[in-house]
Amino acid sequence: MQVSKIATRCFFLSVFLIYGFDVGAQIQKGSGNYQYINDDSAKTSEGRFYSDRKPVLAENAMVCSAHPAASQVGIDIMKKGGNAVDAAIAVQFALAVVHPSAGNIGGGGFMVFRDKDGKSITLDFREKAPALASCDMFLDGSGNVKDGLSLTGHLASGIPGTVKGMEEAHKKYGKLKWSQLLEPAVLLAENGILLTLKEATGLNRIAPDLQELNPGVGYLQKSSGWKQGDLLVQKDLAKTLRLISELGAEGFYHGSTAKLIVEEMQRGEGIISYADLAGYNSVWREALIADYKNYKIISVPPPSSGGIALIQLLKMVEKYPLHRWGWNSDSTAMLMIEAERRVYADRAKFLGDPDFVKIPVKELVEKNYLENRMSDFSFSEATPSSKISGGKIPGYESTETTHFSVVDKEGNAVSITTTLNGSYGSRVFVKGAGFLLNNEMDDFSIKPGVPNAYGLVGSEANSVQPNKRMLSSMTPTIVEKDGKLFMVVGTPGGSTIITSVFQTILNVIEHGMNMQEAVNALKFHHQYLPDKITFEKGAFSEQAIKFLTDKKENLEELNGTLGRMDCILRKDDGTLEGGADPRADDTAVGY
Repeated sequence: MQVSKIATRCFFLSVFLIYGFDVGAQIQKGSGNYQYINDDSAKTSEGRFYSDRKPVLAENAMVCSAHPAASQVGIDIMKKGGNAVDAAIAVQFALAVVHPSAGNIGGGGFMVFRDKDGKSITLDFREKAPALASCDMFLDGSGNVKDGLSLTGHLASGIPGTVKGMEEAHKKYGKLKWSQLLEPAVLLAENGILLTLKEATGLNRIAPDLQELNPGVGYLQKSSGWKQGDLLVQKDLAKTLRLISELGAEGFYHGSTAKLIVEEMQRGEGIISYADLAGYNSVWREALIADYKNYKIISVPPPSSGGIALIQLLKMVEKYPLHRWGWNSDSTAMLMIEAERRVYADRAKFLGDPDFVKIPVKELVEKNYLENRMSDFSFSEATPSSKISGGKIPGYESTETTHFSVVDKEGNAVSITTTLNGSYGSRVFVKGAGFLLNNEMDDFSIKPGVPNAYGLVGSEANSVQPNKRMLSSMTPTIVEKDGKLFMVVGTPGGSTIITSVFQTILNVIEHGMNMQEAVNALKFHHQYLPDKITFEKGAFSEQAIKFLTDKKENLEELNGTLGRMDCILRKDDGTLEGGADPRADDTAVGY
């Protein structure tokens, strides 16, 4: 159905007329479009924070996402009577247009949902390996890993799950019509989006890969290079989204779009087939729930490692006086690092797709097991990762991403982390369909003990097998306090997702920060292997650095940043407090 130019323009303006910005961001009007501007003067290297950005407050509803236009789309949906799930679906498809580095219909992810009455569930729409996948598909004749084969190109892609996942969420919880939720994304793709500085820079950075892997196709390419404020129009993506709007998931996994996907696979020697697409399913799974002091943690179970790892970390530090020790003090930091070493070792040994391998979930988060894991921890000296392996459980044999949070006026909450894996995924576009494919196959253990793009190692539990879901670090999480909604959290960041969520939760609960401060706070990360602590500049005081170095910790200051948190806190008076990460274009919008 064609929309009149006047109606389209009115909608376009409403999407971009975003309000409530702080010193970290502003909207600038020009030529009938709206452009998001990052204000680097908001940055500060003083104290514990990356930025001085203040929280966004709202009485009714809140959306925090990676792009201001997507956040506004979610708010507009709720103003029209939609609930948090409706808004989340609309945000997901909008991000596929305005945030191409990670927003997607060619990837997958996880959703954690808690309704207004406190009932929770998770949705797994993680990608799957194609039926022709095999454990040695990325190895040469000598059994060595072929560099880059699981990262770029057609073979790197798993079967996309996002569209099916969003349809399943809508069937179970949606209030508004499916087409209403897709319409904002369709119009954004048809009319174009003004690029932010970060998106323009990212597109220029990957231009050589796009040219090499998509010969004769101009998606996201511009010969003169992209600049902030350039208009990016995506007509083929609009057509694909229109089909999904009219036909639901059928319009993606069957028919003309499926034909284009399979033809793209054949063009680049990929292995996703018609049968793979037609047979894809998302899965409703019970939420992983545990207590931390008087808070309830609700997170995602395998095939994401995030929920188990987060609960392990919180339980390992629970008995220690972090509040008294202080934020990122020497003792606080060393304790958290030692816990992270052990948790990531467990991740490498035990975790994979629960439909394929037995995962001792209950045992991994059991109190005695975790106390035993920390029994050899000492403040006198760091524990080398070479002396740590996955724990022992009787009877068990081991065989860029984006996040958004939504709370509606009724108190329903959604936490979704979704991904193409690496920034811009496999860098392969589906010709004629206008969307990028993921490179999630790299999240498998391509070869046990060999690190993936994020330096993570794994075992046979996460080996490549047909129709298997690859292990993830995504950690969409909801926190309750005294039986009421308290916090909705999550972030992209590959292997650093878990530790970023861990720190953000502790920043609020233990260190008394508001939601935006908890997001702004400088972060650090350890993941067992490689055996080093990476940290944002300023995350540790000179005293803490000396202490950790004296204890034989290996520290590496990052040139970049950690995490892109998008979180919501419900205050005692019911006010919603949005915290969107100033490290990028992330934006909180509420009403």
